[in-house]
Amino acid sequence: MITEAGNDPKVSALVYLAAFAPDSGESVSTLGEDPLLGWPAPMLLPQDGSLFLNKAKFAASYGADVDPEKAAFWADSHVPWGVACFSGAISEPAWRTKPCWYLVATEDKRIPPDAQRAMARRAGSTVAEVKGSHAIYFSQPQAVEALIKQAASKAKPAVAQ
Repeated sequence: MITEAGNDPKVSALVYLAAFAPDSGESVSTLGEDPLLGWPAPMLLPQDGSLFLNKAKFAASYGADVDPEKAAFWADSHVPWGVACFSGAISEPAWRTKPCWYLVATEDKRIPPDAQRAMARRAGSTVAEVKGSHAIYFSQPQAVEALIKQAASKAKPAVAQ
């Protein structure tokens, strides 16, 4: 989402947390392998255009290092989302014109760490790597905070409107 929304003049920098960083014309579904089949995902087959979680596989895929009770709550609180969300293509990535930072979660089972590294490198990101799952913001909040503070201290102020 920040790849496109980051073009707003009020945004001065981008911080990716174990996330997709697509280029122009790319979407989640075009980034390498099919996210529904190729990369481990705790999703069931689409029904009526919506995706549903396989709650039994959720923690292992998204939050293997998160407290099991919290991971279970997270899985239970998810609502279905549209299959179309994977095909929304980026028109102009903000990382082409704005500085960005990327936190690679080295134990991520949702977006492979090598894919994260490749996207971060392509975007010219300042990269930090932390041992953790896709839910790095839950399992390693101090690392997330440190990277956001680093970005905030080094980015130039955004244009006020």
